[in-house]
Amino acid sequence: MPHISDFTGRRVHMIGIGGSSMSGLAGMLKKRGVQVTGSDSARSYMTDALTAQGIPVSIGHRAENVEGAALVVYSAAIRPDNPERARAAQLGIPQMERAELLGQLMEGYRHAINVCGTHGKTTTTSMIAEVLLDAGKDPTVHIGGQLDYIGGSTRVGGHDTFVVEACEFNASFLQFHPTIAVVTNIEEDHLDFYRDLEDICHAFGRFFSLLPKDGACIGNGDDPRVRAQLCALPCRTLTFGFGSGCSWQPLNLTYDDTGCGQFDAALNGQALAHVALHVPGEYNVLHALATIAACAEVGVDPQVAAQSLSRFTAPHRRFEYTGTVCGVKLYTDYGHNPAEMHSALENASRQPHKRLWAVMQPHTYSRVKTLFADYIHCCDLADEILITDIFAAREKDPGDIHATMLVDAIAKTGKSVHYTPDFDAAEAYLRAHWQPGDLVITMSCGDIHLLNVQIQRHGETNPFAAQG
Repeated sequence: MPHISDFTGRRVHMIGIGGSSMSGLAGMLKKRGVQVTGSDSARSYMTDALTAQGIPVSIGHRAENVEGAALVVYSAAIRPDNPERARAAQLGIPQMERAELLGQLMEGYRHAINVCGTHGKTTTTSMIAEVLLDAGKDPTVHIGGQLDYIGGSTRVGGHDTFVVEACEFNASFLQFHPTIAVVTNIEEDHLDFYRDLEDICHAFGRFFSLLPKDGACIGNGDDPRVRAQLCALPCRTLTFGFGSGCSWQPLNLTYDDTGCGQFDAALNGQALAHVALHVPGEYNVLHALATIAACAEVGVDPQVAAQSLSRFTAPHRRFEYTGTVCGVKLYTDYGHNPAEMHSALENASRQPHKRLWAVMQPHTYSRVKTLFADYIHCCDLADEILITDIFAAREKDPGDIHATMLVDAIAKTGKSVHYTPDFDAAEAYLRAHWQPGDLVITMSCGDIHLLNVQIQRHGETNPFAAQG
C-alpha cells in the first residue's frame, strides 16, 4: 500500500483534479513538495485556479496523461475503465483513492477534528476553521467548499490540529483518523451506495469506532439516530441542540428579520458566551453550537469562539447572494437533497421579497428515484418552481427517471411548476415572468450556480426577448 510520504519530490497525477476536494488536495500536495499534475473532463474556474498555482492540468482524460507518474490519485467518480486509470494499471503505477490520500494526510495530528453528517458539514467545518484561526491556532484545513477566509478549500498549517469535512458517500470517512468527531445529523442519502437508512447508521457507527478512547464525539442531541450512536461509544460524548437534555444549548434564542439567530451558548445550563450570527437559519444556530463545543475541546475559550462566529459569513454556494438583476435578488445554494433544499428555501422565505422562485437542478438519477416522494414537497415554500434536467454527475441515464416526472408529480399538488431543461430555458422563463422585488434561488451541487453567472452576465438586457 503506497503512502503519500514516499512521494515528496516525485510526480503524482490526479484524475478529476477539478473537484472541490481534489483541487484542494492538489494544493496541499504541492506545498508538501510533491510534483502535481492532473486532468479533468472539462475546464472550470477550479482548473484555471490550479493552473495559476503552477499545477499543469490536462482537459480530457487520455491514457498518455499518466505516463511518467509515480502515483495516480483518483476521485470516487473515476471508474477503473477510465483511460488514465486503465493505462496506470498497465504500467504498474500505484493508484490511490482520494479519501485514502486525505486519511494519510491527517495521520499524526494530535487533534483531528472530523465533521460528519448528512447536512451541514461544510458550514460547520468552515466555522471551526475560522474560530481556530481567530483563536491563534494554526490548523490544517480541508473542506468541501470555497471559503474566502482561508483563500479556498484547504489550508496547510501546523502539525497539531487538522480540521476536515468527513463525507459518508462511498464510506470514504472510514479511511480517516479522527480524534474528535462532530456529527450534525444522520438521514437518508446516497442510496445509490447504501442499502437503506440502517446501512447508513451502521457506516456512521463504524466511523465513530475509529475514535480513540481518549477522544470525543460531539453529536446533535435532537437527532435520535445520533443519540443512539453516542450511547454505544466508549469515548467521551457531548451533545448540542435545542432539547433540554443536550450538553450545549442556545438559551434566550431570538431571530432578526432576516432569520439570523442570537443566543447565549450554554454548557449544562450555564451561559458561557453570547453569539450574534450573520448567517440565517435554525440549522446555523446548531452549527455554531457544535463549533463552540468542538473548539472548546482543543482549548478555545467559548467567548473567543462566539466573537469569531459573530463575524462568520458562509462558504460560497451556501445560501450565497450573488447579485441583483432587474430588481430581482439572486441566491444560490449547494443543497441537493430534499431536506437541504427545504432548509435553503426556509432561509430564502425570511428575506424581503414579493414572489419566491425556486430553480431546482435534481442531482443524480438514483437520488431522485430513491427520494422521489420527498422531492415533491421540498419546494413547497416557493411561489414558483422551475426544474431543469437531472444532473447526472457520476451516473449514466438509466432511462426510467426524468425531470418531467418530478414536474408532473409536483403539479398534482397544486404548485406552479415548470420544466425548463437547460439554463437558457430557465433564464428565458424567469425574465419573461419575474418582477422587481422577487427573489430567485438556484439549488443543486451540480452546476446550477452557473445560471446565476449567466443571468448576471446578461444583466438588464434580456437576450431572449425576441423569442417571446
